[in-house]
Amino acid sequence: MAHKLHSERTVDEYLQRMEPETLSSLSIQQLTEVRRVLEEAIPKQSPKLVDLRFVVDLVVIRYYLVLWVGKDRRQSVRCYPQTPLTRLNNFMAACLILLSLNVSVTASLLMGAYLVKSAAGINLLPGHLEDYVEESLK
Repeated sequence: MAHKLHSERTVDEYLQRMEPETLSSLSIQQLTEVRRVLEEAIPKQSPKLVDLRFVVDLVVIRYYLVLWVGKDRRQSVRCYPQTPLTRLNNFMAACLILLSLNVSVTASLLMGAYLVKSAAGINLLPGHLEDYVEESLK
């Protein structure tokens, strides 16, 4: 049972971990109620639109990254009130993350386009560099 994910475990597997004397001493009503509570407690997997998982191995440490995108089916609500300052900070952090992601993607695309242009031998300003080199040699 130790090698299974939480969502793959069944109620019966959890009940088998109880002491046999305790399990046999439960009435039908108690056992039904324990089963009901365990059914609610075991997480249920929901389909994900995006499920990316990969590992980044550095020299001395290893990191993993998981990105899931799917419908939020959680039942719990926030246990603390959100202040306007918290909302503003969350909005600013989200904007900063999106902006940095946008800049990273844009810089990567521009660098890739420049490398493809250079590899293809395309010169967008013909004669410009030669004039500069000739002037600097004089």
